[in-house]
Amino acid sequence: MNERIRVREIRVIDDTGQQLGIMPPPAALAIAKQKGLDLVEISPTAVPPVCRIMDFGKYQYQEQKRTREAKKHQKVILVKEIKFRPKVDEHDYQFKKKHIERFLEEGDKVKATIFFRGREMAHPEIGRRILERLVQDLVEVAVAESMPRMEGNQMHTILSRKPQGGGGKSKAAPAAASATTK
Repeated sequence: MNERIRVREIRVIDDTGQQLGIMPPPAALAIAKQKGLDLVEISPTAVPPVCRIMDFGKYQYQEQKRTREAKKHQKVILVKEIKFRPKVDEHDYQFKKKHIERFLEEGDKVKATIFFRGREMAHPEIGRRILERLVQDLVEVAVAESMPRMEGNQMHTILSRKPQGGGGKSKAAPAAASATTK
């Protein structure tokens, strides 16, 4: 940018997009200073390098604005964790299953974990049955990314939302049915 351009000749493009031709950097810099703008090297590998006359501060601001706007439209997928115990009660199981369904609807992934203590470690099949039951109960809304596996004193599986393939038809049908009954 400006005085840091250290080549003998450059191809210059002005602020309106017109090519001014090939000239030495001091001459191009004088034109840029006369307009109150900066001389910015945009293609250093070209022969000769291409430079553009522009307001560099404004250019940086526009780029930052574009990246902020792009971040707004991104959906960050979080991994939520729900912990179970091998001796989980039926009501607790159903309560946690509803939380998992809500997390999946919001677009997050869920890590279902069974936490073993002491003598419970001798019966990992109990935890495996709980996780397999959970995957089976959620088969309509979720898909298991990994089968239940043991790591230390914990067994876990990761669930993600089932891909929606043409889900618009199923939601439109009940709305049409309710409209005709009224």
